[in-house]
Amino acid sequence: MQKPSIPKGTRDFSPVEMMRRNYIFDTIKRIFRLYGFAPLETPSMENLSTLLGKYGDEGDKLLFKVLNSGDYAAGLSDDEVRQASKICEKGLRYDLTVPFARYVVQHRGEISFPFKRYQVQPVWRADRPQKGRYREFYQCDVDVIGTRSLLCEVELVEIVERVFRALGIRVALKVNNRKILYGIAETIGHADKMTDITVAIDKLEKIGLDNVKAELAERGLDKRAVEQLQPILELSGDNKQKLNALKVIIGGSETGLKGIGELESVFGYIERSGVGLQVDLDLSLARGLNYYTGAIFEVKALDYAIGSICGGGRYDDLTGIFGMPDTSGVGISFGADRIYDVMTGLGLFPEEVDSSTRLLFANFGGEEEAVSLALLRQLRDAHIAAEIYPEASKMKKQMEYADRRSIPYVAIVGSDELAAGAVTLKDMRTGEQRKVAFGDLVKYVK
Repeated sequence: MQKPSIPKGTRDFSPVEMMRRNYIFDTIKRIFRLYGFAPLETPSMENLSTLLGKYGDEGDKLLFKVLNSGDYAAGLSDDEVRQASKICEKGLRYDLTVPFARYVVQHRGEISFPFKRYQVQPVWRADRPQKGRYREFYQCDVDVIGTRSLLCEVELVEIVERVFRALGIRVALKVNNRKILYGIAETIGHADKMTDITVAIDKLEKIGLDNVKAELAERGLDKRAVEQLQPILELSGDNKQKLNALKVIIGGSETGLKGIGELESVFGYIERSGVGLQVDLDLSLARGLNYYTGAIFEVKALDYAIGSICGGGRYDDLTGIFGMPDTSGVGISFGADRIYDVMTGLGLFPEEVDSSTRLLFANFGGEEEAVSLALLRQLRDAHIAAEIYPEASKMKKQMEYADRRSIPYVAIVGSDELAAGAVTLKDMRTGEQRKVAFGDLVKYVK
């Protein structure tokens, strides 16, 4: 008999896990709506033509391709079946940003710009599964498109602050600008290798400076250029000091200076808005996705070792690929699965999140059961999650059930309670019991 299993890099979620995940989703969505963003969903599958070429060579390799229907494949020869390009026209979405750009272009006649949307859906990547890295995982994206205003970047910083404060996670936000990275590449004489440079330095924290230098050499950078790059990556000081140093180093690059000016404006807005979040300029931050053109962001948890739990940036012409040029957007994505791992590891979920039912009626059958059902209806009418044990079993069994389900209260309606017109309400967390009149039960539990 085959042992049941699921694909590597995917997971089942138990009821408790789902309640915790929904706590994260609900918190994030609430804050997204606070800033005027509206919900959107797109299909799990996109045409491969939509996805390919948007994430760089490494990203394209991680796309899950979807076979066409069996009827389509039936008419092909064995040789043709072996050629994936002939039987795969669709792919599972790699992120939510490219499908969003496709949606904007496809529905531009129905959209009011600037267009603010949030999207909470799963994405898929054919990656090697490991701690904190899955093949199927959820992203919680928030984007605004149709404006170049840097106020949008500041708004995203505020959203990051509010979300992680609400979830109880201490974080640091790293910021850079792709124009600065281009200015650096131009200054060291390798503007043509901008992508190679960003892909390499984006791995700095993971593989260390020596390995990054070796990879840059492999990608065709000469020794002098690598030596020029190293002190830039090692710049120290506060954000203002780093930007001032950059002005001297890459002052000959018009694009680089524009990126510095943009970050100066963003940092100025952040300072004036009173954001209480640690925001640091990190010149090694590159965000490997090809479509970023301006500010880029990455969020790390301060108290738990895991990769970035949130990231994003400005993209000036992603919609241009689909025939709608010069439409700038900026967004950020919260990695729900990694956020879940952080909160689990640090014990940050509120106790009440683990239970879907607030009160369980013990079942004694007969008239006691009938009265319990009437009281149960009152609780549900008051939007209090409650249930009754389905059988008149031994009390020990019913109590063990409530304990395993983490139900905080058990209501007992036996013959004594019927005579007194009151339930015995047991707090399963403390073991305390008290009598509550039938008419006061809803008010007390609320």
